[in-house]
Amino acid sequence: MSRWRPPQPKSAPYITPEGYQALEMELKALWDRRKEVTLALSAAAAEGDRSENAEYIYRKKELRGIDRRIHYLQRRLPSLNIVSETPADQDRIFFSAWVTLENEDGEEITYRIVGADELDPKKNYISLDSPLARALLKKTIDDEVVIKNALKESRYIVVDIGYKKPAGN
Repeated sequence: MSRWRPPQPKSAPYITPEGYQALEMELKALWDRRKEVTLALSAAAAEGDRSENAEYIYRKKELRGIDRRIHYLQRRLPSLNIVSETPADQDRIFFSAWVTLENEDGEEITYRIVGADELDPKKNYISLDSPLARALLKKTIDDEVVIKNALKESRYIVVDIGYKKPAGN
């Protein structure tokens, strides 16, 4: 029996066209992977005693994980709103904006505000639901943004806003 966890708050249903395409490709790849795992599971099951069959136990666990992700994607994809148009007021920060911020130390960092399903720290993609993104929405260049958490307070200045991928990223 698993431990009860409160339900997660609903994430914003917005996604970029690239993010939606990536999720569709992931779903297709999962179906292909599921076929392979099912074949391996059948072969492991044919070996006999399943209680001590490590291959069988591993493949069942892997299949459950694949099925869980497929189920999530099948429920999530139809509910997403693909945002492909840039906003009329490109001087303000909205969904899918590339935002360059300067921190208190004078260091600059560029983030892109994307949907929760596209979150990728390696690419500096931050979720629309994150505290930083929520604080940035509707700001303009030279606005100050303050993010407070239990440990510290961070201040940023908006240096640049764009809706096309910057050359350095």
